[in-house]
Amino acid sequence: MVRCRLLLLGILVALVAFCFAQPAFGQITQREEVIALRAVRRQLKDPRNRLRNWRKGDPCTSNWTGVVCYFNPNDGYLHVQELRLIRRNLSGNLAPELGRLAHMTILDFMFNNISGSIPKEIGNMTSLNLLLLSGNQISGPLPDELGYLPNITRFQLDLNNISGPLPKSFANLPKALHFHMNNNSISGQIPPELHKLPQLVHFLLDNNNLSGYLPPELSRMPKLRILQVDNNNFEGTEIPQSYTNMSNLLKLSLRNCKLQGTVPDFGTIPKLLYLDLSHNKLNGTIPTNRLYTGITTIDLSNNQLGGTIPSNFSGLPRLQNLSLENNFLSGDVPTDIWQNRTFASVARLVLNFRSNALTDLAGSLNPPSNVTIMLEGNPICRRANELNIANSCGNQTDTGESPPRSSNNTCPSAYLCPVSGGYELVPDTPVGCNCSAPVRVGFLLRSPSISDFPPYFDMFRHYITSNLHLDLYQLQISTPFIWEEGPRLRLFLKFHPHYTEDHFNETALQDLVNKIATYSIPGNDTFGPYDLLNFTFRGPYEYYDMIPTSSSMNKGVLAAIVLGSIACGGIIIMAMAFVFYTIRRKKQQDQDREKQTVPKIPMKIDGIKGFSFKELEEAASNFEITSQIGQGGYGKVYKGTLADGSVVAIKRAQRGSLQGQKEFFTEIELLSRLHHRNLVSLIGYCDEQSEQMLVYEFMANGSLHDLLSGNDDAARHGSPLNFVARLRTALGAAKGILYLHTEADPPIIHRDIKANNILLDSKFNAKVSDFGISRLFPEADADASVSAHVFTYVKGTPGYVDPEYFQTHKLTEKSDVYSLGIVFLELLTGMRPIYHGKHIVQEVLVACRAGLMFSTIDRRMGPYPADRVKKFMAMALKCCEEEGKDRPTMLEVVRELENITVTLPQSDTVTPESDTSSSATSGSILSSIYGRDSYTSSNFQGSDLVSGVIPTIRPR
Repeated sequence: MVRCRLLLLGILVALVAFCFAQPAFGQITQREEVIALRAVRRQLKDPRNRLRNWRKGDPCTSNWTGVVCYFNPNDGYLHVQELRLIRRNLSGNLAPELGRLAHMTILDFMFNNISGSIPKEIGNMTSLNLLLLSGNQISGPLPDELGYLPNITRFQLDLNNISGPLPKSFANLPKALHFHMNNNSISGQIPPELHKLPQLVHFLLDNNNLSGYLPPELSRMPKLRILQVDNNNFEGTEIPQSYTNMSNLLKLSLRNCKLQGTVPDFGTIPKLLYLDLSHNKLNGTIPTNRLYTGITTIDLSNNQLGGTIPSNFSGLPRLQNLSLENNFLSGDVPTDIWQNRTFASVARLVLNFRSNALTDLAGSLNPPSNVTIMLEGNPICRRANELNIANSCGNQTDTGESPPRSSNNTCPSAYLCPVSGGYELVPDTPVGCNCSAPVRVGFLLRSPSISDFPPYFDMFRHYITSNLHLDLYQLQISTPFIWEEGPRLRLFLKFHPHYTEDHFNETALQDLVNKIATYSIPGNDTFGPYDLLNFTFRGPYEYYDMIPTSSSMNKGVLAAIVLGSIACGGIIIMAMAFVFYTIRRKKQQDQDREKQTVPKIPMKIDGIKGFSFKELEEAASNFEITSQIGQGGYGKVYKGTLADGSVVAIKRAQRGSLQGQKEFFTEIELLSRLHHRNLVSLIGYCDEQSEQMLVYEFMANGSLHDLLSGNDDAARHGSPLNFVARLRTALGAAKGILYLHTEADPPIIHRDIKANNILLDSKFNAKVSDFGISRLFPEADADASVSAHVFTYVKGTPGYVDPEYFQTHKLTEKSDVYSLGIVFLELLTGMRPIYHGKHIVQEVLVACRAGLMFSTIDRRMGPYPADRVKKFMAMALKCCEEEGKDRPTMLEVVRELENITVTLPQSDTVTPESDTSSSATSGSILSSIYGRDSYTSSNFQGSDLVSGVIPTIRPR
């Protein structure tokens, strides 16, 4: 006992010494990171002495230039979160010690003179989101280790001298959105394995030394929007036909790639804005199907195309550039392409038909002044005077941009702002003449989907200011707009403070700079990804250096020191009390310590096993990212194999989501009583070492959301996406929810029905999962006129939440009916619940009222029986009624789905016979929804199966 007391007193003395010595250390950044930064500094050359303060003090508390830190309360250290060193005139090499900065999310050395290769140790930076190295002299190959960065979203490596192949390991990046690697010397074949990238949206590898062929597999990338690989060498190969199936593609640029063969029909791509296949060896005729009406640019010049200019180039209201120069086109020159253009009054249109074999006009050639037609080098120009087309047959050049938008400023020309302070007149300010000091930003649109910027001037201002939470007048775009090779668009932006201020205060300035420098502005379909080129700080901002200022950082550090001192004082007092308390309770403490080594199982639950943390850690391969199969608000889900060989799904709560002990076991006890073939079964749990985990049966085919999004192998093979499979999935989910509403004791409202929570087993049987926010609810009295309800805070997923529940906080079983109705609409249309601010219910209703219901049906479904789809759609929309009393019960939903299923043909597909009238069909659906006063099970009885072959329709 005496020995124990002496030991505890020794610990107390050490704590006191540590607390009093702590303020003198002055080094709050984790030591390993300080060592790493000093190694980075030794590898850099700094001719302008920009990093002079890296020689002394602590990186975070002394505010080393370009170092952005954050405080981690879990370990009590400051950690390096960013290296923001854009345009510092630095040279030298990147140090391998960068790999020790495990907490870093952004590494930014853009537009310096860094040489050498990219260290493979960067692959150890598991927190890294953005690798920004554009505009340097980096050489050597891309390390394979970069393909194992679990959180990387953006590779910005363009404008370097990187060589060697594109690593196949890059196919392993689960969160990669942007490959910006243009203007390097990357060589070899594009790895077909990259089609596995689930999130990639921008694939920019133009101006490299790529060879081989264009992999057809790239068409499987589910979210790819820009594919730009101009100026590479795919000698003798063709454009894969599969590229016409890239449903999310906005821009396809394959200029000067030595491609041959015919031009595929890209009219099947629903929203293609920009198509450049110029300077290849393409032959045959131009496809005659109409391209997307929003397309701005079509460049097929310098190929070997023959035939006539098709009529499908007419009726494209946003077309800016049509180039068919230097081909073998013959016949007439079309004279109606410029008709019915949306931007006809302000936007230019260039029609370049030079150096072909065109011989006559299809009508009168009398275009408006903003339309330029180039015909030089065609036989028709021999009759230039006769046809009055001399202007078009001259040696014309591109007329350049449309006239820039003029300002609405009404200040007198003599009104001046003080030049010495960097102040300027603010155009379009709401208070008349106003001067302020702007922040100047160099901005590059690296792959825009337009050829002419002024018509999109206001759209761009709305896009930028809305994402930065500024008013429209606060953004000024200087002219001229500079188009660079690519084509890429360089812009010079000026951000003005609110009209009540003459300059940004420190907080507003820091917020503006951080959002732009960390690429927090989301991408845009029209303008594509952007690059930050530079900030220019003049006048009142000359002190600012793109990172949190010394004063703001010191305040944070001071607060940390004060809190640390208070904590140390508290530790001393608690330790003194602990000495006496521990001596008296030593035996009890030993017992408690033993209990910490075994799972905490406060109750015995039949059929539910209590696992130890070690068991589940081994089952899930130490919870490596390779075992992760999902993630939600509660935590991550891992695939695991138990000791007996059974495969399970392990849902592991993240620290911030841990429930109280009572609530956790209440949920387990609740799930243990639910047994139905359409509910995911709970196998066990773990509540040990500050961990809460639930173990479920493994669902081999993932979620319905993945299936509909094309993220599942089965979806790509097509079989589970036909109408019969979708209907069976809907029926299975409905039966599972019906069980919750009517057979569970007490009944349960799920409260979070969505496509992500409907899982599919190895045989594609649907099962409802995730009861984390489910609620028990009282059964209604036998003579009750309305359903029973409970009052509760609104929870659920946006897009699926019952609007009546959202407004009244009254949760009923009809709330689940509404959410399931949204899932039904997803099954039918393939749409997301909310897309670009539009809700799926309104989108479908608008189409139905316009007689275009079948235009909303998911084209991947294949042939389907039209009258069964009508019934399914009618019921889905009825489930989504605004008021719960107008929705069917879950029993009525199940009965109607069974009726539709029973009357289906024996085979899964139906040979189409005729195209049922959309108007009549949609009208009948709306009448079935809105033409009845009530909705009872009798409305669903008896499906009207027509004798003979069921009319079918292929999706449009």
